Amino acid sequence: MSMSVGSGGEGSAMCDINTTPLIDIMLVLLVTLIVTLPRMTHAVKLDMPPPNQNQPPPPTQPEVINLDIYIDGAIAWNGTPVKSYADLDAQFKQAAAENPQPELHLSPDGHAKYDVVAQVLASAQRNHLEKIGFVNTSQFIQF
Repeated sequence: MSMSVGSGGEGSAMCDINTTPLIDIMLVLLVTLIVTLPRMTHAVKLDMPPPNQNQPPPPTQPEVINLDIYIDGAIAWNGTPVKSYADLDAQFKQAAAENPQPELHLSPDGHAKYDVVAQVLASAQRNHLEKIGFVNTSQFIQF
């Protein structure tokens, strides 16, 4: 009941490749790429200061502020608990006015909420702190 087109007899092998599964896989990969691409391009914008090239190091080491963020959202400024974001803003304003400006060493807990860390970074940026760094980031490495 089938029709054979081309040369060869009735007993010859058919040498055509079925491309339907390949096209199906390609379409699944394309849809996956389209769905995940917008999520991968999401980023938090931070205005970083320009690099200081060819400048000697400062004569005195700046003060270091250790800012800890705990799993429950609590924030500690050099070991002293901060009661609210308004108090944190006031401390950032005071630190930004100092000359030389102190370094902010941010140490979030590995399970702290990202929202709290983002609010602290935004507050530091709003108050013009320029020397911000993450410390103890080895806890975020997953094996």
